[in-house]
Amino acid sequence: MFQSHIGEIAGIGVSVCWTMSALFFEKAGSKIGSLSVNFIRLFMAIIFLGITTFFSRGIFFPYDATAYQWFWLGLSGVVGFYLGDLFLFKSYSVIGSRTAALIMSLAPMLTSIIGWFFLDEKLSGLNIIAILISMSGIIIAISNKKMKLNIPLKGLLLAFGGALGQAVGLILSKKGMGDYDPIAATQIRAMFGLLSFGIMISILGRWNKIGEAVKNKSGMKSVTVGSFFGPFIGVALSLFAIQQIKTGIASTLMSLVPVFIIWPSAIMFNEKIKPQQIIGAVISIIGVSLFFL
Repeated sequence: MFQSHIGEIAGIGVSVCWTMSALFFEKAGSKIGSLSVNFIRLFMAIIFLGITTFFSRGIFFPYDATAYQWFWLGLSGVVGFYLGDLFLFKSYSVIGSRTAALIMSLAPMLTSIIGWFFLDEKLSGLNIIAILISMSGIIIAISNKKMKLNIPLKGLLLAFGGALGQAVGLILSKKGMGDYDPIAATQIRAMFGLLSFGIMISILGRWNKIGEAVKNKSGMKSVTVGSFFGPFIGVALSLFAIQQIKTGIASTLMSLVPVFIIWPSAIMFNEKIKPQQIIGAVISIIGVSLFFL
């Protein structure tokens, strides 16, 4: 059971890790700002990943990757870690995190469509049904009666850009990684993401903000924990998952964060759990269970 569905289990593990990172990055963002969080989390991830590969492979940096792998994984880092996250974080300030998360739920479908054309990954009828059920559960879990239908076009495009960045980032990762070590591949992606944010910070003249953020002990504690679960363990698991199963299925299992985050978020931020969140969680779990049939 475990061995035959190791890719699906890894995909669910990604959602658990990203749930933890989302909670701690939210705390960190309120203290040191989202741009600082993005830069510092990738820097920490590169260190964590390097230490891991030093003990597992004997090298700190992925010197053994081919030019082909560097190109596609680097491009994936720019698209996924930099552009996708940049669009997503910006959409929060325009349409709010809940509406943005609703639009981000399109990511599995976008990943499936792009994977079909780009990687020739065809899904079975049961896989498609499972994806649709899981996405429906996510939408129900994050929706509420107060959600407005007149979404600003700018916010809609930014959130869609985030979803597209996530989808294309996964596809490019799978194309570039092949049988290469997922942890080393994640380090290459993080390096290019960090470089992209570094260029942006230089252009904006925000390095003083990074310096101030590093001195904030409370903010740095939250970033450290979030970095461990997010761009370190979470992303490495996500690359392992797409190595084992189709990207559309992996993306669906990785998109369960809005469902998994309900209970810990309620505990950490003293929020009430709503009936539609429980209903959405149950529906998503039903959808996910179909992948194991």
